[in-house]
Amino acid sequence: MEARFGKIAFIETFPESLPLIIVKKRFKWILTIMVAVFALMQLTNLGRSNPPVAPGHDLFSTNPPPPEIAALLRTACYDCHSYETRWPWYGHVAPVTWWLDSHVRDARARLNFSEWPHGDPQKAAKKWNYVSDSVRDGDMPLPSYAQIHKAARLTEQQRNALSGWAAQEAERLKATLAVAP
Repeated sequence: MEARFGKIAFIETFPESLPLIIVKKRFKWILTIMVAVFALMQLTNLGRSNPPVAPGHDLFSTNPPPPEIAALLRTACYDCHSYETRWPWYGHVAPVTWWLDSHVRDARARLNFSEWPHGDPQKAAKKWNYVSDSVRDGDMPLPSYAQIHKAARLTEQQRNALSGWAAQEAERLKATLAVAP
């Protein structure tokens, strides 16, 4: 009689465990598919590019900023706003590489220190005003970038120094326009 009850108990629990077996099999298939998709995504990595900087076009080629401002620009701005991007290790893993590439392309389109308008003081003044406003307001460097890159975190003093210098440089350039024939 006990064997019979044991058998009944086993049969009664079998239908309850059947979905668990199916779930485990489906989970294995889903996990396998996800790993395969992730592996295939790595084959689509974009060619992160750092085009060569043309001589005389970089911000530092003529009339460079003071050394302390230049250091702030290099550590907080140049990774996104120049052709001297240092791509991090995680920038080689899709889909992060897609996001980073898009972010850097957008940043370079807005402001590119590697293509500085030395021959156009009006355009350079607008760019320095943009830098001044963005840094002063805390929009730049992006908080998400500063979280990951400790060197890009600007103190209030550094933020004021960079913003103030950029505003002064914009005014200096505007003054040269007023004097020019």
